[in-house]
Amino acid sequence: MIKMQQTMRWFGPSDNVKLIDIRQAGATGIVTALHQISVGEVWTIEAIKERQQIIIEAGLEWTVVESLPVHEEIKRASGNYRQYIDNYKISLQNLAECGIKIITYNFMPILDWVRTNHNFINEDGSKALLYNQDAFTYFDVFLLKRPNSENDYSDAEKEKALQFGNYLTEDEKALLFKNVLLGLPGSKINFTAEQILSLLDNYANIDNEKLRENLIYFLSEVAPIAEKNRQRLAIHPDDPPFSVLGLPRIVSTEKDIKTIFEAVPLNANGLCYCTGSLGANPDNNLEKIIDDFGDRIHFLHLRNTIRESETIFRESEHLNGDANMEIIVEKLLMLMNKTKISLPMRPDHGFLHSVDESKETYPGYSLVGRLKGLAELRGLEMGIAYKLNL
Repeated sequence: MIKMQQTMRWFGPSDNVKLIDIRQAGATGIVTALHQISVGEVWTIEAIKERQQIIIEAGLEWTVVESLPVHEEIKRASGNYRQYIDNYKISLQNLAECGIKIITYNFMPILDWVRTNHNFINEDGSKALLYNQDAFTYFDVFLLKRPNSENDYSDAEKEKALQFGNYLTEDEKALLFKNVLLGLPGSKINFTAEQILSLLDNYANIDNEKLRENLIYFLSEVAPIAEKNRQRLAIHPDDPPFSVLGLPRIVSTEKDIKTIFEAVPLNANGLCYCTGSLGANPDNNLEKIIDDFGDRIHFLHLRNTIRESETIFRESEHLNGDANMEIIVEKLLMLMNKTKISLPMRPDHGFLHSVDESKETYPGYSLVGRLKGLAELRGLEMGIAYKLNL
């Protein structure tokens, strides 16, 4: 039987979740990145091997890079973007020489994933990540005061947002501001309003079509290198799968994925199948994505969300949400046993449990919540394998 590789994300030596914790949680693979290297700079063989050795000494394997970040100038096709693409190629080559074959990245402008509440309290007292469109609209129009942001929302949407904001204390407004402008994964420094507004100016003339054109150009340059090295690039879907701050979004739907794969038809040009990001858009059929693009799925983020309304979704238990995880895992098992390829999987955005509240961790990446998700997914996989007699 071909099983999923059990992995967990680690943010490096400064992560308060230690490698021994991850090993004891049952993972065998590590998903990490060299966050200490500035975006766009080359990942040297020496730096890769140094991180690799730390992981090996802990009894684990560096299975997946997440992420080899794409410089903003590549996304905009401006400034020194050609040099940054050349640097990306060198980093891919260096990773290949170190035996690392799966590289995750995203093409979301400026921000990574966005939530308005990092501490939604579940019935059992654990805490989850939540996105509220009214809260985000209030942040965008009335707190950040992004120029012309009011044109992106209807009068009714702005009125609802204002009503939401009227109930917030000053401390709650400050927390909302902090939550939305969370720093990139691996960073402990939040964006400032001045930084965001300046960065947004750079995207003033870039719409979905232009950003997609820039992604396809980038892939046409780097995917052949990855294909030659037998590496697999796995693009992470937009999170949330719709525009925020007026920025373009081009990896949000099944149609987006199809367009990207058809434009650069190399197997190296693949997908990080994130059930949470794709599942937050109710129009996406998660099972059909496996059927249609299974041979291009190179990495799995298995998590779940619940849509409370058209404007609110939140992270849920891994096996209890809008995504039917039983069907998804069954399809993935059948896919792997057909292709004879074991896909790396990690749980994602676990709940914050009381035992971890005193530990400083990146939101969604405390130990116990992810351990719980990993154990549940492992058990689900074993049960389905037994049912299918694999």
